[in-house]
Amino acid sequence: MRAVRVLQGYLWHPRAGAFDPGAALPPRLSAGGEEVRILVDPVEPPFAFFDDGTPTASQRFYQVTVLWLGEGALPEGLAAAVAEALAPRLEATPKDVGWLLLEDLREV
Repeated sequence: MRAVRVLQGYLWHPRAGAFDPGAALPPRLSAGGEEVRILVDPVEPPFAFFDDGTPTASQRFYQVTVLWLGEGALPEGLAAAVAEALAPRLEATPKDVGWLLLEDLREV
């Protein structure tokens, strides 16, 4: 069995906020006829400041990793299908929650 990162990135929110990323992102998701797993792990901010100069220390950061576990080749178009399936969940988060997820496609 192979494990391949499909998407990886970060999700963040103000430290004073009570946002629960585990409630916003399910541990498993079906997309493109495949099931993927979503891992959400708290991490230290990966950079010191946002582009606008705001210190990232004011935020709680989580690393988000979307994994496909399967045999053979990674299904074509899976990253796009997963991004499309995740979009409504991310868009439904509170206004002060930010995220950045990028296609990765590296085997773990």
